[in-house]
Amino acid sequence: MGKYVLKRILLAFFTTVIILSLTFILVKLLPFDRPIGGDQQQIAYFDKQYNLGYVYRFKLVKDAPVVEEYNAKYGEYLYRSPVERGSCFYYYKVPVMEQYVSWVKNVVTKWDWGYSKSFQPNVAASVIIMNRIWYSMRLNIISVIFSVPLGLLLGIWAALKKNTLTDHTISTMVMIFISVPSFVLICFVLRIFAYDLGWLPSTWPADTATTWTKIKGYIIPVFCLSFSSVCYYCRYTRAELCEVMESDYLLLARTKGLTRRQAIVRHALKNAMVPIFPSILGEFIGILGGSMILENLYGIPGIGKLFILSLNYKDYDILFVDMAIFTTISLLAGVVVDLSYGFIDPRIRMGAKK
Repeated sequence: MGKYVLKRILLAFFTTVIILSLTFILVKLLPFDRPIGGDQQQIAYFDKQYNLGYVYRFKLVKDAPVVEEYNAKYGEYLYRSPVERGSCFYYYKVPVMEQYVSWVKNVVTKWDWGYSKSFQPNVAASVIIMNRIWYSMRLNIISVIFSVPLGLLLGIWAALKKNTLTDHTISTMVMIFISVPSFVLICFVLRIFAYDLGWLPSTWPADTATTWTKIKGYIIPVFCLSFSSVCYYCRYTRAELCEVMESDYLLLARTKGLTRRQAIVRHALKNAMVPIFPSILGEFIGILGGSMILENLYGIPGIGKLFILSLNYKDYDILFVDMAIFTTISLLAGVVVDLSYGFIDPRIRMGAKK
């Protein structure tokens, strides 16, 4: 088991490195746009890029023949600083693979992921991400806390009432609602409860809002994120529990004198949770990805909205760090899901020889 855990962790680490490396190279191949702001802000940004090893910097005399030589050798300059005392700084783009080597060195030795050029000029991308990630994490954790118990209870109820009106009603509603995306649902919820009735905020409350307003601000996004998850857990739990309840060992438990309730609580539910519990982690990742559009619609200052903003602003360093966060969380969740099987059911030994 220990060797299997180490193997899975190392495999996830190397997978993360490969994905981030390819992402960095592809992002750096995108067309470059100059940073916003005046000359001082732009010079500060390019100086940071020079210190990171992503651009060349040369002090040249304006309109001298040597400038044409540098343009022919390094390509068209990215930026030229204002002329002072007859000379100025020219900044040229470093080849992508050389940037990649510098990136690995910066991340490993200094944990430096680059700087924003448009969204928050000259602010470290990692700082911007850390200031926003907690909004997304809180929102998704609260959604999971509400959706998991409710979905499991509805699924258990439908399984215990199999082939009855209750079961048919729950199953039909689940099939209808599970196909409705969260970003579509939030449009209807906002129209009814925010604009028509005025019961809830129509956008994410500011940090200076009252505590009660902040609490109400969670209702709409949590409800919309939890809605499809509740349907998923309900359908999955019903299917697993119905299958377990028809198994031979449960029939044997009944013949030994256990009541239907005892057999379900002691045996059926426990065995049905083996495939259900790991799916909760996978669903959490699905919610985290699906909240991108929802955060943008409701104005939540999380990393989902930041991902879309970084695309609009062409702020590639922030875009890259944001993608790194989603990639790392997804791979770690996959490792935890695989390992959770062995902890839930001791009969499962991950990595054991046949």
